[in-house]
Amino acid sequence: MMTTEMGQFKLEQAAGIFEADNGLLKVTANTEDGTLGLTWSNGQTMTGFYAEARVGGALVRSSWYSSHAVPEASVREIEDGFGQGLRFSFEHSDPGKPALKQHIRLYQGLPYALVELEAVHSEEWETNELIPFASYLNDNGILDFGDGSKEEIRSLFIPFDNDKWVRFGSHANPASVRSYEVTAVYRAESRRGFVIGSVTHDVWKTAVEVEGTFSEAIGRLRVVSGVSDLQTRDTVPHGSLRGTSIASATILVGAYDDYREGMEAYGKANAIVQPALSWNGGVPMGWNSWSAVMTKLDYDVYTHTSDFFATELQENGFADQEGSLYVNFDAFSDNLKEGEIEDAVRRVKANGQKPGTYYTPFAFWGSNPDTPVEGTDGKILYREILLKDEAGHPLPKLDGAFPIDPSHPEAIARIMRKLDEVVAAGFEYLKMDFLAHGAMEGVHYDNSVRTGIQAYNYGMAAIADALSPEKLGRPFLINLSIAPLFPHGYAHSRRVSCDAFGLIGDTEYMLNALTYGWWISDNLYRFNDPDHIVLYKSDNQRATTEHEGRSRLNSGVISGTSLLLGDDYRMEEAASRAKAWMTNREVMALARRGESFRPSQGRSGMGGEDLYSLAGDGGTWVAVFNFDGENGKSKTIDLSRVGIDPSKGLTVRDLWSGESYSLKPGASEHVVELEPAESKLLFYI
Repeated sequence: MMTTEMGQFKLEQAAGIFEADNGLLKVTANTEDGTLGLTWSNGQTMTGFYAEARVGGALVRSSWYSSHAVPEASVREIEDGFGQGLRFSFEHSDPGKPALKQHIRLYQGLPYALVELEAVHSEEWETNELIPFASYLNDNGILDFGDGSKEEIRSLFIPFDNDKWVRFGSHANPASVRSYEVTAVYRAESRRGFVIGSVTHDVWKTAVEVEGTFSEAIGRLRVVSGVSDLQTRDTVPHGSLRGTSIASATILVGAYDDYREGMEAYGKANAIVQPALSWNGGVPMGWNSWSAVMTKLDYDVYTHTSDFFATELQENGFADQEGSLYVNFDAFSDNLKEGEIEDAVRRVKANGQKPGTYYTPFAFWGSNPDTPVEGTDGKILYREILLKDEAGHPLPKLDGAFPIDPSHPEAIARIMRKLDEVVAAGFEYLKMDFLAHGAMEGVHYDNSVRTGIQAYNYGMAAIADALSPEKLGRPFLINLSIAPLFPHGYAHSRRVSCDAFGLIGDTEYMLNALTYGWWISDNLYRFNDPDHIVLYKSDNQRATTEHEGRSRLNSGVISGTSLLLGDDYRMEEAASRAKAWMTNREVMALARRGESFRPSQGRSGMGGEDLYSLAGDGGTWVAVFNFDGENGKSKTIDLSRVGIDPSKGLTVRDLWSGESYSLKPGASEHVVELEPAESKLLFYI
């Protein structure tokens, strides 16, 4: 065994072994069998991992190759956004097959490795599937938590987008999970776990497949760049890349004593590669028309809302850091008569507020593809800019709309015309919806665009550039509604769930997304958007109880957060609740922090968790919910579980009632009584 040092990294080489160690993580390349192993200083391990690539109709696997090596020339020190690091390549070769090169990076002070597969052939070839990191067993486990425990293991499901009321999930072993871009595999009680996910999103749709073959073991794990299925909304295979050298997404592989820290580290790693779109304007607060009136949007409700905010709320606690609010049109603003939108925008600005509007850049809502594209004098038909299959037919509708090809210059020109109108009209906020249409696989007009993600990046980059402060000379907030989680960096906020209205079931549904997606906020997007907060009644539902309405508000406050209301304040009860609740200065100050609360458990399956916490201001805020609309419940809060030291005496303040009381010194639990659909915001100090 030969041991050397390169900077802060220890390298060891022996017959059949190459090892690189940063003190937290050691990566072992077995040059005899072509597999990788990872060992962390806390005792966690991953063993027996290899790479695969689809060549023609078959998969080739690095461990099946005849030769494996870590060339000396590939081992070098690096420095980039992750810090000072070490890079080496584990290369596999076999006559007549593409060389498989696993490029591995380690960094000082980071408990994860970055792994990328490059497949290289002497001649041009193409593939639509690369697997940089995989291991399959029928018996035993490939992950060792290093704790000797038989405790429950869970695998996290992260959806590709937020369409069709999809839910996040935490699945207990034995389970089969395909998670999109990232997963965590963790012990529910101790929270110790592994995080595996992609940090580059320029070309591929990536999924992590986890098989819990026994209750106490993970037997198979596979990271796939090149996924096309129902969850990605695709109807054709993933696009193929072509060249002599083709690379997968870069994959983060890490281990943590608390998987929540791992998910947050994963979010931060993505932000190093592609930062969240910069925003200095504070937490977005205000109103959106959709849940209030839906298709019945008109001039009166829009201007009445603006006036109501100006006279009742804006000077009394409900305002953003600038003392202003957004008042936003959603779909169906074309209901307004000529001149009414211009007058409504003037009214909003006169009230010291900021107007917003709505657009679906990648969706065509007509039924006839031969409809002329607006602004082209009939010279361009929608058929020309729609995304197509191999036979040249437009792809099937998704959510009632044909997908538009973002790579088509006339599609981009159409979008730019609309954005010019939005800016010229004086709007300062744009909600964009049904964006997954632009990420679908198909045959693109620009033949250099080979995949849906490449097309989506192209279209979204053009939009972000057109609405940038550098171009406009003023701030402009971009919000995404139904959209892929990745790629990010093109908007300031993104809805964390699909539509959520005002009933307790809506609150539970949105909190399911926060339970497993809290880490998105301030990493991928500056704000998680919990959708429009209905305090009293949305246009499509019965009126909420007071507890339901306040629980929906509490769910928005803890989300990270964009806080846009969604009621019609011409209704007396809606106005009354808004005046009573949105003027609670302590709750509004908590919302303006723009910080996501953490879930306390992470084992709610496909449900939303009922307990969250956030440390700050010398104490800890705790949010607790009862999702049962018929029955009350007693919720026992394990104080240590929410990060509170129970050894000292604690004072608890209820942010809504203002009541304060003390807990006995040394009390490890706090029992909270909740009525049907009730929730509480508590501050422990």
